[in-house]
Amino acid sequence: MNKIKLLKAKMENKLALMMCRDEETSLFNDNDGMGTIEIVLIITVLIGLVIVFKKQINGVIDSVFAKITEGVEDASTIGR
Repeated sequence: MNKIKLLKAKMENKLALMMCRDEETSLFNDNDGMGTIEIVLIITVLIGLVIVFKKQINGVIDSVFAKITEGVEDASTIGR
């Protein structure tokens, strides 16, 4: 009787060990979070580039808005 209980316990332990190994391999092969990590890294790089080139970006934006304002002023004087 004890041999049967011991054999049953050994089989349950082996089964539990096999299930744990399957879970470990499925965790290592799971790529669901990779997209999120990649997006976070891309956003981080973009923020870093904006911080590094802040003055140049502001200069470009200022010149674009100056040209837009100049064009609007020119267009408003044509109609007078």
